[in-house]
Amino acid sequence: MLFNILTIFPNLLNSPLEEGIIRKAKAEGKIDINIVDIRNYTFDKHSTTDDRPFGGGEGMVMKAEPLALAVQEIKEKETTGKVIFLTPQGREYNQRVTEQLADETSITLVCGRYEGIDDRFLNEYIDDEISLGDFILTGGELAALAVVDSVTRILPGVLGCDDSVSKDTFSRNLLKHPQYTRPRVFEGKETPAILLSGDHKAIEEYRFIESVKVTLAKRPDLIINETFTKQEIKWLKKHNLNDNVAELQN
Repeated sequence: MLFNILTIFPNLLNSPLEEGIIRKAKAEGKIDINIVDIRNYTFDKHSTTDDRPFGGGEGMVMKAEPLALAVQEIKEKETTGKVIFLTPQGREYNQRVTEQLADETSITLVCGRYEGIDDRFLNEYIDDEISLGDFILTGGELAALAVVDSVTRILPGVLGCDDSVSKDTFSRNLLKHPQYTRPRVFEGKETPAILLSGDHKAIEEYRFIESVKVTLAKRPDLIINETFTKQEIKWLKKHNLNDNVAELQN
């Protein structure tokens, strides 16, 4: 998987992309990251990548020419895949979008700054627009890091344990069940005994029920689109949760 990242602040990206799972995935050849400095595609002595907006108004607008040249050169050398603009105007980024991007062989992430990007570049070169949520960042670099991290971790073999991905929060429309580790007792609070029982079927039931309870309490909207197996429906009825779920889904 190749990630091209277009930015005017490449140093913002270097350190985070050399740590943890990302570093390991790069070392194993599962991903490659090409950080492109947009300033290298300017021609004036100040390496200008922005200018005042036509028609007046606040702030500055990123120029179309440097961005277009950067994308064109990537296309000549390798593949851009989908060219994605990270913007609060884009579609909401979620696990489903992550899975879609993970099916690509490469993607190009364009990190905006200031008041935005010349619309002529967006119309000609951008295939998709993605937003992390309804809030404003100073630039797209942090959003790009989030995309690289979330896509990389679900690529085959990256985590070393496929169950880690398949049982993630948002792998289905349920939040993750509570987790516990050593010590068995912390500040007088004990680990639930069922988790120490060795009864795998009982643990599966417990974790499923706890997952449903957490979702009902924190994100009931997710359950609206969830489907359950026959066994899971039996468990919901057993723990008196079936009516709560049915009420949301009807």
